[in-house]
Order: sequence, then structure tokens, then C-alpha cells
Amino acid sequence: MMEALGRNTNFSHEGSPDSTALSSSSMSIDKLFPALLECFGIILCGYIAGRANIITSTQAKGLGNFVSKFALPALLFKNMVLLDFGNVIWPFLWSILIAKVCVFAIVCVLTLIVSSPDSRYSKAGIFSIFATQSNDFALGYPIVEALYQSTYPEYLMYIYLVAPVSLMLLNPIGFGFCEIQKWKNQENRQQSKLRIVGVIVFQVLKNPIVFMVVIGIIAHFVLHQTIPPILAEFVDGLANSFGGAALFYLGLTMVGQLGKLTRSTVVTLILLTTAKLLLMPLVCKDMVDLLDNSNTSALNHSSLSNYAFLYGVFPTAPSVAIYAVYYNVELEVVTSGMVISTFLSAPIMYVSAWLLSIPWTDPQHLMNSLQNVSFNISIVSLVALVWTIVIMFLSKKFKRLPHMFTVNLFLAQFLTCIGMIVWNFVVKEDNFIGQVLTFTLLSTSLYSTYLWSGLIALSLALMKRFEDLKVSPGVFVIAGWGIPAFVTAVLLISGEKISDTIDSSFFYGKQELICTAVVLALSILLGGGSLVFLSRGSWAQNDQVQEGNSAENLVTEDEPENQSLFEPVSTVGGPNRECLICDCVPQPMPDMIISTNMTTTTTPGQCENRCESTDCLLLKVEELQQVTDRQVARHLLLCLLLTVSLLANFSSCLWLLFNSVPGRLYLELQFFCAVANFGQGLLSFALFGLDKNFIILPFKKRLHKLWYGKKQQEQPQTDLPEDVRMTCLQFTKYHKDQCCQDIVKKRRCGRRTMVDCFLGCELVEWLQQVGLAQDPGEAVLYGTRLQQGGVLKHINQEYDFQDSPLYYIFIA
Repeated sequence: MMEALGRNTNFSHEGSPDSTALSSSSMSIDKLFPALLECFGIILCGYIAGRANIITSTQAKGLGNFVSKFALPALLFKNMVLLDFGNVIWPFLWSILIAKVCVFAIVCVLTLIVSSPDSRYSKAGIFSIFATQSNDFALGYPIVEALYQSTYPEYLMYIYLVAPVSLMLLNPIGFGFCEIQKWKNQENRQQSKLRIVGVIVFQVLKNPIVFMVVIGIIAHFVLHQTIPPILAEFVDGLANSFGGAALFYLGLTMVGQLGKLTRSTVVTLILLTTAKLLLMPLVCKDMVDLLDNSNTSALNHSSLSNYAFLYGVFPTAPSVAIYAVYYNVELEVVTSGMVISTFLSAPIMYVSAWLLSIPWTDPQHLMNSLQNVSFNISIVSLVALVWTIVIMFLSKKFKRLPHMFTVNLFLAQFLTCIGMIVWNFVVKEDNFIGQVLTFTLLSTSLYSTYLWSGLIALSLALMKRFEDLKVSPGVFVIAGWGIPAFVTAVLLISGEKISDTIDSSFFYGKQELICTAVVLALSILLGGGSLVFLSRGSWAQNDQVQEGNSAENLVTEDEPENQSLFEPVSTVGGPNRECLICDCVPQPMPDMIISTNMTTTTTPGQCENRCESTDCLLLKVEELQQVTDRQVARHLLLCLLLTVSLLANFSSCLWLLFNSVPGRLYLELQFFCAVANFGQGLLSFALFGLDKNFIILPFKKRLHKLWYGKKQQEQPQTDLPEDVRMTCLQFTKYHKDQCCQDIVKKRRCGRRTMVDCFLGCELVEWLQQVGLAQDPGEAVLYGTRLQQGGVLKHINQEYDFQDSPLYYIFIA
């Protein structure tokens, strides 16, 4: 396709010899990857620190306050004072601002149209801010510095100009919509409109960032672009601490956000992500092309246009989540969107920057570059898919829905990677039969990946509506593989092969584009409609509750008050009511009785030692909960991201079908589609390849055994750390009895035995309710100290304390 386009397409001034000769010098691509590695490495460190509870969410707020109220204001003040306004290309600055205003208006109007009246204005305000406020300083500045420091260092100043103006212009409008919604929700509506305006102005002025920008601009003229030496070291110390601290805090804010996706509006998240990562960069680039006419140099104009595109890809700033919390508006959507936009922006920025740095006038070079990208990412994706598929089979999740369909998607992605790798060698040889056979495999499997994303979303919607699929899974399998095979057969029979092309997406010309567009449209309709239906309820959360309750019913059967603990229990209820014998319990004597009160002494009918039996019913319930987990949130996220890639592919097909001169932006979109199509395996691996119960927890157990030995003796109470000893003493003396009354229940451990135990997630919730912990992270730390101090333990001593449905008992 690239070659066909190259013979008939004029790229205007971007294809001129002068521009081509200097295009590679407009940015330094060599430094981009190290900059991305640095930024996302620090983000990963912050995420690990939050996930491992090294830093709790409460502690992270302190770091966030330092970053937003001290480090960033100092950085802005410093650069406002030192900024040289004489070198600013003001038409470029106005172009970026107008682009932001346009995206802000589009998102705001669409939200006002489709949202319900009870939250229409607040959603419009928050969503518009989400789409336009970028993470300019923490993530954007290092990337711009890596790309343009050696070629266009003046581009760095635009970040300091665009971001504050956006905060002072667009954010107040969004705050105004939120305040209007608060006023409308009041019953008396005593607050006047003038007071609402005053509240907005006050909120803007008390923002440290805005305040220091104003002070910095004043100091710029008063101090003549110099900071007094007595203040320079102090300001530099705060400003230099911003970079690493802000990225680390960004990683902390991502912990646990994707788990909230099940309660969010999925369609809203799709639209916001698309607006931020696709609409925003395209509008920024087009506005610069239209309005920046002051540059006499075509190269400088093209470089500014490319810079505008990269600026638009910067992800959403974490401060938007603070606004959502303050106004209590769609926090789940904002936080999930922030995580998704951050991790999607990295490959988009890298591929776009690399693409903009290569020559554009040689179609053969473009085709080879596209082929190499597809080939390389297919190899990496293939390895990830092999791992993911093996995990799905070993964990036996492929037997359940919707994992059964997910495995079919993984197989389609696997065959797509195989097809692209083989195509890279076959297309270079003059072997027509080999090319047709390889194209058949590649086309069928690629179309199948398109369809399975919609079919998986449809299966989730049907299971939500009917609590079961109500349709034979075979129908989905036939549709997922039969329709792509049929479309490919039609294409092979009626299509005409394009000579001298190595692009598999244009092997049969426009007929192939039409077939691809039809398959994409069908999948988008299926997936989009299903996601709309799923967004109307929190079924994912209810589904997990129902599955947890069904498992709990196996071990928490109600007993008559006069029934002895060791009397035989009827199993009329079916196989799910069958009780198993637990070998960890000593054989009871006939005259033993049950104490009706909760005591701290261990009775003969209680699991006293580590349960070594494989028939313990509580352990069976834990395994059942792990196996029956539908992972709805992960499937929704998978469908969401695949739908975004489908929209990009569909736009690519329509763009080429209806434009005889597609232009340079089409080539960028084509490279993005190649990464999205053949890199799906990386996404599948990230969501399903690292199974918590099958990979992560066993790895932690083995690492713990290697570090501490196979069997660590219990520490004497006097050898415990002071914080652990004090926590255990406080809990045992003041809180244990009440905790036992509130969360400890008698659950069946065997056919004739029951055990007083509780779930880890129940203790986490209880600790927060009584004020012993402020958030789940602190509650897990508290429970870990109790386990270290010998106050509680897992029934099988297999797991550390976790915020999950695992069973624990208190030790006397």
C-alpha cells in the first residue's frame, strides 16, 4: 500500500528535497528511548512501592502535596523569571491554545448532550479538563528535552507557557460547570450566581501553581530575568526535586485504579481516551498547519507541526483526579483513564517520533520500515502469547466463560504473529502460491482478532443479562473463526492482486480495504453496543460478590442450635453440600460439646495445626474462588483497548478510501495500526499472563523460602520488632474480643468439624471501620504485623496476610 501511495501521492512541502535532507535533524530520536525508560522506570518504582504497601495511599498524599504545592510552583516561578519572551513564536502558542479550546468545547458539548440532568454539568466540566490538561512537567518536559534539546532548545519554553495559561483559562470554565451542578442540586438554591463566580475565582487564585506563575511573570520584569543569588539556591533546590518526585507520585496514584473499572462507564472511558490520545494530537497538528503562517522556513513550520502532534499525545495529569474527588464526579472513570492514557502514550510518542525522523520521499523505504516494525513486534508478541496461552491452560481457566473465548482470541493473535513472520520472508520471493497461502492465514487470523474483541464483549453482556450465556459457546466459536474465513475466501475469489507490493493490508487493493472496513464495523457495533449495555450497571462487582457468596455457602451452612458439632450432617443438598474430612483435626470424643461463646482457647474440634490435608473444605473453597473468578474487569479493559485499536484501523480504511491524497498523517496512523494489530499479544500478556494465584503468589512463596529457609521457626515474642510487638499487644488487649464477635464465623473444615475463622478482606474492612487503619494499605500492614506477632495465621500457613477472600484464624 505504501508503494502504491508513493507513486501517486504528493506530500506537499514535506516531501521537498530540502525538507527531506534536514528532517532527521529536526529531533534527536536517539535520546528518546532512554528518556522514556527513565520516566516510566521511576513510575514503575512508585507503583511497586504502592502495591507492596511500602508507601500507603495516606502517605502518598503527603508526597503529592509536596509536589503540587512546593516543587512545581518553585519550578514555574524559576522558569517564568528566566524565560525570554522575545524568542516565543506566538502564532504557534495561539494555535495550541485554540486546539485545546476546540477539544474542550467538543468534549463539553457531547457530554452535555448525552449525560443525565442530575450530573450533566459536573461531568462536562471534569471530562473537558481531563481531555485538555496534560502531564506537561513531570512526563512531557523530559521527553521534549530528549527530542529537541540539541536542535530546537527554544521548544522547551512552550511547555511553561501553554500549561499555566491552560490552568488559568480552561480549568476555571470546567470548575464553573461543576459549581453550577452543585447549585442545581441544592434544594433551596440560596447561593447567588455572583457568589458562584467568586468561588471559582478564589479557587483559581489560591492554586499555588497559578499564584507562582503570576508572581514569576511580575518578577520577570522587576528583576530583569535574573533571580537574586540569595534565593537562587533555595528555588533551585525545590525546582530540581520536582522531576523524580512527580513521576514517583504518579506511580503511587496508579495503584488499584484499574480495579475500579468495573464500576465505571466504559463507553465514557473509551471516548475520553480517544479524545486525549487521538483527537487532541491531530487537532493540535492541524491548528499549527492552519494558523502558523509566520514561518518562512518550511522545515521550521513542519518541525513545529510535528512538535504540536507530540505535545497532544502527553497523557492526562494526575491533578484531574483531585478535581474529581473534590466535586465527587466519576472518580473511577478519571483514575482509570489516567492510567490507560499514561501507558498508551509511551509507545505512541516513541513510534511517532521515530516515524517523523525518517525520510519521507522514498516509498520503498517506508514499506520496508512498516514491514520491519510489524515483523519485530510480531516476534515479541509471539513470545508473550505463548506464555499467556500456557498459563490459561495450566490454570484451567480456559474451561470457563468468558476465558474460553479469550483463549480463542489469544490463538487468533498467535496465528496473526505467525502469519506476519512468515509473510516477511515469503513476500520477498517470487512464489505466488506461498504468498496466497500465507496471506490466507494472516488475513483470516487478523480478521478473527477483530471479531473476537466484539464477541467477548457480547458474551459479557449476555452473561450480565441472563446470568448465563444462553447461547451455545460453539456459536461464538463458529462466528469468531467462520466469518473471517468466509470474508477471506470472498476476497481471494473476487479480488485482484496488486503487483509489486509487500504490504499485506493492500495485497488485494481497495477490495481488501472494503472487506476490512466491513469486519471492523461489525466488531465495533458488537463491542460498542455491548459495552454500552455493560456500562449501565456494576455487574462485575455483583458477579464477584455472587461467586464469593456461593463459595461461602459451602462452608457456612446454618446449624440448628441444638445440633452437636460432631453429629453427621445431611448431604441432601447435592454434591455442592458434600463435606470432606479434614486430617488436621484430631478425632473427637463422643462426649465433646461445643462452646457457644467465642473463646481464645483451641478446642479439639478446631484446626489447631497447619492443615496438611488436600481434602480440607476451606482450602477447596479458596481454590474454587480462584478458579471461578471471571476476571470481568480485565476482560472489560481488554475489550476497551481493543476497541480503540479497531477505531484506529477503521479510520485508516475510511481515510484511504475517501482521500486520493491521504497525506503524511495517514502514514503515521498506518504505523500505529501496525503496532496495534501485531502487538496485541503484549496487551494480552499484561492482563492475563501474570496470573496472581498461579504465578505471582507461588513465586513470592518460593522467594520467601529461599530467603528465610524452608521452615522458619516462630520468633519468640521478645525478639519481635517494637512496632510489631506493640501492635499485637494493643490488638489483643483492646480489640480482639470485639473483632471476634464481628467477623469470626464457624465454617466447615470437614465432615465432622468446624473452625472459627474469618476472611482477610473482612478484617481489612473491620480495621478501617473501627479506625485502626485509614485505608486498605494500612489495614494490610496492620494484619501483617498481627501475623508476624503470632496473633493470626492462614489456615494452611500458605499465604501472608492479604486483602482477599483467604481464610485466617486467631491463635490463642
